[in-house]
Amino acid sequence: MFNTALTPEMAHELPRALQHLLARETTSPSDAASLPRRSFLKIAAGSGFALGAFPGLVAAQAPAAVGLKPTQQPSAFVQIAPDGTVTVTINRLDFGQGVQTALPMILAEELDADWSKVRSQHGSNNAAYADPLFGMHLTGGSTAIKHSFTQYRELGARARAMLLSAAAARWQQPVSALRTQAGVVLGAGGRRAPYGELAAEAMALPVPEQVSLKDPKAFRLIGKATTRLDARAKSSGRQDYGIDVKLPGLLTAVIARPPVFGAKLASVDDSAARAVRGVKAVLRVPLDGGAEGVAIVADGYWSAKQGRDALKLQWDTEAVQKVDSVRQLAEYRTLATQPGPRHFDADMAPLAGAPQRIEAEFVFPYLAHAPMEPLNCTVRVSAAGAELWVGSQMPGLDGQAAARVLGLPPEQVKVHVQMAGGGFGRRAIPSSDYVVEACGIAKAARAAGLDAPVRTQWSREDDIHGGYYRPMHLHRAQIGFDNQGQVLAWDHVIVGQSIIAGTFFEPMMVKNGIDNTAVEGMRAPYPLPMRLTVHHPKQNVPVLWWRSVGSTHTAFVMETLVDEIARRTQQDPVAYRLKLIGDQHPRHRAALQLAVDKSGYGKKQLPTGRAWGVAVHESFESVVAYVVEASIAQGRPVLHRVTAGVHCNLVVNPRTLETQVQGAALMGLGLCLPGSAITLKDGVVEQNNFGDYQVPRITDMPQIAVHTVPSADPPTGMGEPGLPPLAPALANALARLGQPQRQMPFVVT
Repeated sequence: MFNTALTPEMAHELPRALQHLLARETTSPSDAASLPRRSFLKIAAGSGFALGAFPGLVAAQAPAAVGLKPTQQPSAFVQIAPDGTVTVTINRLDFGQGVQTALPMILAEELDADWSKVRSQHGSNNAAYADPLFGMHLTGGSTAIKHSFTQYRELGARARAMLLSAAAARWQQPVSALRTQAGVVLGAGGRRAPYGELAAEAMALPVPEQVSLKDPKAFRLIGKATTRLDARAKSSGRQDYGIDVKLPGLLTAVIARPPVFGAKLASVDDSAARAVRGVKAVLRVPLDGGAEGVAIVADGYWSAKQGRDALKLQWDTEAVQKVDSVRQLAEYRTLATQPGPRHFDADMAPLAGAPQRIEAEFVFPYLAHAPMEPLNCTVRVSAAGAELWVGSQMPGLDGQAAARVLGLPPEQVKVHVQMAGGGFGRRAIPSSDYVVEACGIAKAARAAGLDAPVRTQWSREDDIHGGYYRPMHLHRAQIGFDNQGQVLAWDHVIVGQSIIAGTFFEPMMVKNGIDNTAVEGMRAPYPLPMRLTVHHPKQNVPVLWWRSVGSTHTAFVMETLVDEIARRTQQDPVAYRLKLIGDQHPRHRAALQLAVDKSGYGKKQLPTGRAWGVAVHESFESVVAYVVEASIAQGRPVLHRVTAGVHCNLVVNPRTLETQVQGAALMGLGLCLPGSAITLKDGVVEQNNFGDYQVPRITDMPQIAVHTVPSADPPTGMGEPGLPPLAPALANALARLGQPQRQMPFVVT
């Protein structure tokens, strides 16, 4: 675990568990932007106008630069080649969400670039690529566009202003007499200069601190459906990911891990492993959580895997807890009956005399992140320092962790952020577990005489067994309401591990013993008299945020119970929700009404055996409503059609938003399908691969129509909000078919 001491000032600047935004803790976005920068999570403070060269890293404890911050310097973000090609560096990891296109669109809009000549690339752990609000490197919490919208607009505007100044000096004309269009500066008398011709001169000019931004009415890129810059490479199989890094002399390492989390080695017989052709070293290494393992370093993955298979290992599991899912559920049920800390504490006296009651229990299993590209990290250590190639959501933090393991100053570690094939939170972890392990192996290999870069590669089975799951949760609710659906008292209990306890986020994210991520999404937007009790038992199962975090379970509970109250009181579920929402949440109303109107809900007749389902939920300041059509076939839920109403304020790239909602909806459907659960028996994870840990297939994909509420307000995030309301919408449809759901994955007959 990351053990750096956390001061109150540092805590004030950190994000809310990477998903919960620190902006919610400030009075306004401008307050967050004015927070003082700290050096605790910095790697460097480089600048330089990247129309030219990119400078090296500087000391982590260097004082903040006078004037513009590194995050405000065009130098680190814009490269203009002589042929006019504009390369935009993104300050986030792109692992499918589309920021490798959306962020360049924002910058190119203000730069007035020729979009056909715009390219993009990932950044590094340089301080310039830190989140401009949080001051740390971060891809998470659906913050990429939300936090960098103004930043990238200003970067583009500053670069454009410098190009205009260069042209004005060349032509001896006032800047006010010049204009730009599609990568060209235009002046009086028909003069024109492509950006590529002016880049070198512009590079030498001062960077303006203040710039004017376009009126949104003049946008020509922002808001236009745009094909992603990586679409051709990905659709043709030419896209490289972290797993594809190739370096001279590259070796591959795989790790034999204990069957129970935290276990240590009792004995090692590696004689057969060392005899495998291609095996270069067998190394006993420390692993995450105090465990031990054996790393096989070889000249390729297959040799390394064969070497691992040949190991004869005995494990000492006596000192660690052996979690068993059946026993765990029984323990959670007992804990749910006991007093605990409360998040809400409304009066429950009306519960006893309520005309109608609902008593419900919900069970949610552990979930693996299971990205298509398993975890990997390539490390090259030399006399000059170290370089890492990794698809990291937090390259600054991972770079610091690497420096500690390798015994290097942070400024001597450079992280090359790679395109990643998914992640869903698993590549953003406070312990930097897979990066620490990779660096430990590279260091040990070098000590053993292997002077070569080493890629530590996880298999699919490693990934499924590797921990850091979405926690298992138990919810219990007792609700009293009248015959008109007015809730009189709602007594609710949540039992589940904290994903924040023990991390450096704990001082700000755990209040009164309650992890705020576990309760996000409870009650709002409905004004309900709720008492919410929370228990966080400790279990020997590593847990972490998972796409949409607490909303993966709270949205399901809230939206299915609200729907059940509507059914019990014979009210239309849409009308009932709108009545509860009232006028206090106009974005919820707009998103829900849009989905209803576009779906034909209440107007068209569904085929026999199909039913409507509805849900609406806000997460990360965006609201998504779903109206679905579903049926049951051969004991399996079938989702036929999904209509989405989305309110995320201004949409930068409608095409990316559409694909994000489609992907999130399919991932949400995956939570409902048989086999989508991680279970443990005597401390051992029972699932191994996609054969027994189910993910949705293309055959499960429904028809999805995505509609957005028009808005000119600054954008909010869309990487995660499309996931939470899908499962409850489907469950509500199944309930109308006589199959109510109280657990995930669903059980239908």
